[in-house]
Amino acid sequence: MNSGSTYITGSCIIRQNRVYLNGSLLWEADSALELPEFLRAGYDRFSGQYPKFHKMDALSKLGWLAAEVLLKDTDIHLLSPEQTGMVLSNRSSSLDTDLRYYATVKDFASPALFVYTLPNIVMGEISIRHGFKGENTFFVSDVFDTTLMSTYPAQLLAETPLQACICGWVEVMEQQYEAVLFLVENKQRNNAIPLTEAALSSLYQQKNS
Repeated sequence: MNSGSTYITGSCIIRQNRVYLNGSLLWEADSALELPEFLRAGYDRFSGQYPKFHKMDALSKLGWLAAEVLLKDTDIHLLSPEQTGMVLSNRSSSLDTDLRYYATVKDFASPALFVYTLPNIVMGEISIRHGFKGENTFFVSDVFDTTLMSTYPAQLLAETPLQACICGWVEVMEQQYEAVLFLVENKQRNNAIPLTEAALSSLYQQKNS
């Protein structure tokens, strides 16, 4: 078990066809791009070597892309698979994909879409990509719950074998989308800040215009 403070050591925000890493604009795509095209362009820019990406639903693509950017220059891969967990949330659950799946039922129900009719599948896709096997939980709430996201990951890092946790918000409903992911750890790194409700709220509100 771990003890001590918990710190936010990284953040990735994706909204309005822009990608921010640790508060700085990393990439801005054409504002006219709709979500599928934007996600494909982001994949080409930040990865481009993971064919399974193209089979995912939009929610999984968005979360996967945010995690890809968030973790790219970290040493999280040095931890054992059981030492990295995830706590994510959103408003619409998997409704965007549920509606698409329901539309196929009239003719031939799509097994490819059915796979993604649970919101926590995005965590599975991120875990497969990075080899994570730590605890994970997905919550559904009307808004990004900074109280929950400041206390629950800290509790996991204090009371379980986890050394790091990806937490945040990944929401997709038609063309409305937003990903705000944080890397939290039980060690202080350069520019790390303590994990608090106020800190999460401040970071979440950044670039929200």
